Formats: sequence, C-alpha cells, structure tokens
Amino acid sequence: MTGGPDHDWLFSRTRAGRARGPGAARALLDRLGAPDRHFTALRVVGTNGKGSTCAMLEAGLLAAGVRVGRFTSPHLTRYEERIRLQGHDLDPARTADFIAWAKEHAPDAAFFDLTLALACLAFAREGVELAVMEAGVGGVSDATQALSTVCAVALTNVALDHTATLGPTLREIARDKALAARPGVPLLTTATGEALEVVREVTAEIGAPLFTPGTHPALFALPRPPRLAGAHQHANAALALATLRLLGHGAGVDAALDATHPARLERFEVGAKTVLLDGAHNPHATGALAASVPHADVLLFGNLARKDTAATLAPLLAVAPVRVFTAPGDPATPPHALAEKYGGEALPDPQAALFRALDLTPPGGTLLITGSLYLAGTVRVLLVAALASP
Repeated sequence: MTGGPDHDWLFSRTRAGRARGPGAARALLDRLGAPDRHFTALRVVGTNGKGSTCAMLEAGLLAAGVRVGRFTSPHLTRYEERIRLQGHDLDPARTADFIAWAKEHAPDAAFFDLTLALACLAFAREGVELAVMEAGVGGVSDATQALSTVCAVALTNVALDHTATLGPTLREIARDKALAARPGVPLLTTATGEALEVVREVTAEIGAPLFTPGTHPALFALPRPPRLAGAHQHANAALALATLRLLGHGAGVDAALDATHPARLERFEVGAKTVLLDGAHNPHATGALAASVPHADVLLFGNLARKDTAATLAPLLAVAPVRVFTAPGDPATPPHALAEKYGGEALPDPQAALFRALDLTPPGGTLLITGSLYLAGTVRVLLVAALASP
C-alpha cells in the first residue's frame, strides 16, 4: 500500500485505546459544518462482502443517473481508493489540503474518523446526491453511525470477527450490526440463521421496515449471475439489487451485476499459470472462498496477528497441497510458525513469497493468494507490474 509523508501522519492517528463509537466522528463532522447533512447516505454493514456490495451499488447508481459518492475501507494500494466521486478515486490534492487542516484543528482525531470526515466534506462540495457508506467495524458502534441522513441500511451477513470489539458471540455481533437500523428507515439483509433472528428482533424494537429474500423474494431476485466470481457473490448481488430496486433505481441492475472489484477472486494469467487473488481474512470469508475454489496447486497465505489465524486458514488446508506463508503487515501471524505447524515454506517478505509461490506452481496450474486485504494489495501491485513488463 502506498502513501506519502502526509499519509503517514494520517495513518499514525490510531485510536490508542480510545472508545469506539460515533460520538467523536459526529463532533468532527460538526466542526466542519456538518457536511453529511448535504447528501443522503446508504449504509452498508456486515462481516464480509461489504466492499463487493458497495462496488455493485456504486455501479448501479451511476448507471441510474445518480450523482454518487462511495466510502469504503481498507484500500488496496492507494489511500484515495477509500473515497470515490462519480466512480473515480479522490484527488490526492484534496487529501493533502484536509490533512493540513486536521493537523491544526483536529490533531487528536482518529484515522477512521478523519477519513470519514474527508469523505463527507468531498461529497458535500461535489454535490453528491447519494453516498454509499461502508461501516468499518460493527454497526451502532461504528463511526458511520454518526451520519445524519440515512435512506437505507444494507446488512450483508454476520459471522465471528472483531470479537474483542463487538462481543464474543454471534448474537452480540449481530445485535451491534443490526442496531445500525433507524426508525422508519428500511433495513435489507441476506443474513441467515441466528443472525437473522437477531435482526428481526432489533428491527421490530426500533421500528425499521425489514426486507429479506424470504419476505420479499422478487426484490432480491437475480436475473443472471454477477460478474464477480464465487457463489458468495450471489448473496452480495441480491442485496445490492434489492437495495437499488427499493430506492427506485432499478435501472441500474444490469450495471450492478457487471461491476468488478479488485482482489475479490480476481484472476491473473502469469505465463502459463493462473493466479487467483482474494482478500478473505476471516473464517467466514475463507470458508466461502474454499467453496468457490475447491482446488489449487499452491496456496500463498498471510494473516494479521489480531485475527483468528488457525480458524481462517482451516478451510484452505484441503484446497492446496503446497503452501507458502508470508507476513501481510505488522504485526502478522509469524509465517515460520505457520509453516512449521501446517507444512510449507515461510518467506516473510511478500514479494519473495510471491515469486517462490509462482515457482512452485506448475505450468497450467493455479496459485491461490489470500488471508489479508493488506497482502492482496501488496501482491496485486507486483502482479500488475509483472503483466505490464515486456
């Protein structure tokens, strides 16, 4: 992932033990003149699939003639990927101007709150009508809960992740995400099982209309599969299409289904070898990935230490007999420990690990790279460069 001196200052603004929640974000937005009150927000929450759903929503809204902003995280290679205007990444000059302001007026604000504020400021200044806003972690406990004008909440799914922040049980995590609901504001979800039960309870308590494939099958119907690969993308597409239809933007359905999103089972052909790149970074996501890619010749895997690495890796062990482990960021789960426990080679440097994994992949074979969006971002730059070289 790339940045610069200004970006480095921004990345250093960690929460440092401060409580999460929308309060600080709301105060920062108010200090900027409440730019979020100048556009309507469509919140996207859930454990996995948020980025893909946001990409489909953005494509559909653009095709329907809506002036659109998109706020997502994390970025793969450039910070400005997080904030998009009319389908284009934010101009880095805007980031630099905002950082200069923040250094003077909000030096203690957290990174995510600052990025959210920058997005809202850009959307307001550019006359965005509808902004697709991805939650960072959770729902009611996330900074995006501070947004003032929300027309709908789209909840992808719920699984065990960020348990230290959201709670140790699926029910607690589901409740935090479901509490993104607002009175009278529709909540759409493709969640199932216990998570859906919690969502039903919460929306009934709050008075938010609930839309699911079970209650409104026509709304969630897929006329054809989405362009994004993997069976799990069908649920993301169904949620995106239902949201577009409910908001009166059904004209964007075809464009939504044709949307692409990097590092979501993204395919590269390197010589006579196929490389599949995916940002799956928790057990729910790697389980879905393993169902979509039941076999590969080589697995290149790296996971951050704060994740449940054993459970994240487990669904992938049967996928590939040859494994290379690396470090996607700091702190990472030590690759040498993974290689010793699960068999394979350890190369902490992602570039060296990629080249070794490619060497181990036979002609006509498949290399699967996953475990972290940070790893995906680093490796994707290398793959694009390799394909661009003569």
